[in-house]
Amino acid sequence: MTLPRVYQRDFQVLGILNAMAAIRPFQGLRYSAEAGPLGILTAPPYDVISEEERASFSTRSPHNIVHLTLPEQKADDRSKFIKYARSAAAMAEWRRDGTFLLEDRPAIYRYTQRFTLPHVGELTRTSIIALIKTEPYENGVVLPHEQTFPKHKEDRLRILEATRAHLESIFGLFEDANGHIHDAIVKSPVQGSVETVSDDGTYQRLEPITEPGAVNHLIGLIADRKVWIADGHHRYETARTFREALGERDGLVAEDFMMIALSSMSDPGLVLLPTHRVLTDIPVDPDTMMSRFGELFHIKETHNTRLMEAIEHDHRSGRMAFGLALEGGDGYVLEAKDPEALYAMVPAGQSEDLRKLDVTILHSVIFDKLLTVPGLETVKYTRDSHEAITWVNEGDKAAFLMTPPTVDDMKRIALGGEKMPQKSTYYFPKILSGLVLWSLNDFHP
Repeated sequence: MTLPRVYQRDFQVLGILNAMAAIRPFQGLRYSAEAGPLGILTAPPYDVISEEERASFSTRSPHNIVHLTLPEQKADDRSKFIKYARSAAAMAEWRRDGTFLLEDRPAIYRYTQRFTLPHVGELTRTSIIALIKTEPYENGVVLPHEQTFPKHKEDRLRILEATRAHLESIFGLFEDANGHIHDAIVKSPVQGSVETVSDDGTYQRLEPITEPGAVNHLIGLIADRKVWIADGHHRYETARTFREALGERDGLVAEDFMMIALSSMSDPGLVLLPTHRVLTDIPVDPDTMMSRFGELFHIKETHNTRLMEAIEHDHRSGRMAFGLALEGGDGYVLEAKDPEALYAMVPAGQSEDLRKLDVTILHSVIFDKLLTVPGLETVKYTRDSHEAITWVNEGDKAAFLMTPPTVDDMKRIALGGEKMPQKSTYYFPKILSGLVLWSLNDFHP
């Protein structure tokens, strides 16, 4: 099957300038109605699911998406790589038996997520899911903002090699100062819809946009924009590695592309949540730790259940503050005495924007200089402040609670060619896995 000429014409235009984001529709794989309700088939992305949660999702249905995204390592496996072949075999079988159905024509997908946040109320975030041509970061088309973990990229590369499919969408953002593109997405005509409510209470709706004029219009609006990776750095860099292994090729090939959900930076439902850090070990004793903190921070004692409220209040008042939760319910607000002195302690060679981030101060000053934490092996991450405190009560040494950076922070730092520490941002809600997949074998140049 070849793409309609109306698509081919746009893709030729998109290829003229290297600075353009090459976006295109695709024939997605979606669960058939006979596979069951989406509630038992979908799951959060692979990197936010614990082993216990993975086991729970896998029991909901033998066709739950985690059987592909997080294939099980069995005790009698002869190799650690067998699980990836198991994922590929399952995907092929699901296509044969009708669990997955191929879209009958190229589409981009309007993706609506409606959710509620405490003290904020109900919000709606709207994206389009399409293919994007991956580019080296140095081309300035797709921009990262976070550092990555090499071991996570190896795992995702094995999955991609085995399945030859993008099983999950990454999440990207584009500038849209007047909200014009967001409005165009919301108003685009669609052909049917599927919906579900995920475990976190988010209403999720997917709607194919297949009418060529509507598809071309949206592609044209986004084509001259840069794309900031909001979530999915590991998967993007894995896709680049996968493509580079092919070497030079004439024309476009399937390996050039991957799935991405794209939202406007002006979307009223765009939300960033903090990612808190928990230390499983601290190299210095408690007295030394608090003494060092006292030199740079005003220390205010409070119960650890009130820490988030306290640091959010300081943040709204323009002050830098961290929450420190220790075992036994002890909590402390660490309010910076002189933020400029903290910025000066960050290693040279970083921009002012990066040096002034709370997450930079936490890693470069508190962890590296005051606590001498040896690497990231003793650091755990969670967006849930209650979970962070629970971990401390159950044996971890300390939880550091913080407020999130802003979308503008992310944009400026990425434009400057810099990266925040790992897991600096948490865009909520996550892109639900299992709504649509893309097999490279279904690519039509």
